[in-house]
Amino acid sequence: MRNYIVPILLACTLPAVAVAQEKDSVTLRKLADEVLTHSIAYENLRVLTKQIGGRLAGSPQMAEAEQWGVKALKAAGADTVYLQECMVPHWVRGAKEEARIISKRRDFIPPLEVLALGNSVGSGPDGITAPVLEVASFDDLEAKKDQVKGKIVFYNYHFNPTFIKTFYSYGDAVKYRGQGASRAAKYGALAVIVRSMSHGANNFPHTGAMQYDSAYPKIPAVAIGLEDADRLSQRLKDDNSASVFLRTNCEMKKDTIGRNVIAELRGSKHPDQYITVGGHLDSWDVAEGAHDDGTGCVQSIEVLRAFKALGLKPEHTLRVVLFANEENGTRGGKKYAEVAKTRGEKHIFALESDAGGFTPRGFTTTMDPALKSKVDSWKPLFAPYGIYDFDEPGGGVDVGQLNAAIGTPMAELSPDSQRYFDLHHAANDVFEAVNKRELELGAFGMAGFIYLVDENF
Repeated sequence: MRNYIVPILLACTLPAVAVAQEKDSVTLRKLADEVLTHSIAYENLRVLTKQIGGRLAGSPQMAEAEQWGVKALKAAGADTVYLQECMVPHWVRGAKEEARIISKRRDFIPPLEVLALGNSVGSGPDGITAPVLEVASFDDLEAKKDQVKGKIVFYNYHFNPTFIKTFYSYGDAVKYRGQGASRAAKYGALAVIVRSMSHGANNFPHTGAMQYDSAYPKIPAVAIGLEDADRLSQRLKDDNSASVFLRTNCEMKKDTIGRNVIAELRGSKHPDQYITVGGHLDSWDVAEGAHDDGTGCVQSIEVLRAFKALGLKPEHTLRVVLFANEENGTRGGKKYAEVAKTRGEKHIFALESDAGGFTPRGFTTTMDPALKSKVDSWKPLFAPYGIYDFDEPGGGVDVGQLNAAIGTPMAELSPDSQRYFDLHHAANDVFEAVNKRELELGAFGMAGFIYLVDENF
């Protein structure tokens, strides 16, 4: 009898699955048509980048961006919008950095293109002039530790070109930005210069956060553009008299108030269960913060707008969060997770976009195997839109705080990464670098993913 029942059950189940997939396919097509035809994401990004610009935590521009976020989310149709305060670092770059090669030769030497790393101390008004010790890695630093004292250490570690997904290159190199100053200060270095975290064919220096080890003195740290990194390296080989003058004017002030901007579309069946989608509103001061992470913010707002435009009423409450202070402290994400845990909120899923607004290729995910199996079953629904890669583990930095605090399943939009580190944390991360069509395809992908989570988790 059992041998007859199984085929009958399968015959009953398969049509139901097919009907559900057909319904989901139709809804995703509607979402795609809505976003690709009526999206306001690109115009929102124009206002954020061109009218407000760089939005470093603690700056007047960040406060202005928070108010922009409130207005944009209300205009998108949110049921409610509110601000969630958190204390954020207040680092100020000050006047433009100066760096140049000093030599006994009489040839003309152009200034070096550098940017102070975020959270770095300044050099003082007189600057620092010292010989330069070039090292290729931390192992090389250890081998040369007896030569470090009284010098500027130059970490000339190249972005690895063999990784196809360039975030692996970033993960491989970023330790020199984060730890390099204290590792060199341990042996008496006066400052550090770090090769930018990029393989871009340009000379834009790339800033980014660094951290100090309290066991060692705090010394100035700057990033250098790739062309000038190569020029400095060659000069050191050719000119035994060469040293570098470096002056930076940055300082860390007292923590100040920042704010997560939160909007809700109330759930129709489970209003006390939450699905979060977001990006971080802050950016580095030297850029417009277009790809990092203006695109993630406007894509998240677009998810809410598209739901409202199509009359899609989520079963769970949809929260759009524009996070504060991802770049040099992740205080916004930590505050959001802390409040969720303290209140005992049930968060069934969190999605982030913080990998640029380029063509979407898929999603990275962190969740239990049963949920991952559901997500994998959606691949045929996304394939017609060129979204196919669901294999990598991961999730965004801000929603990662929620995952760490209460175990929320999470994912991150995964765009094509080939151009991202050409402009990441650099002055060329501007509105003009964002392609409208690519931005909108990513917004659709996020909206489709959120819809399927709401229906199936």
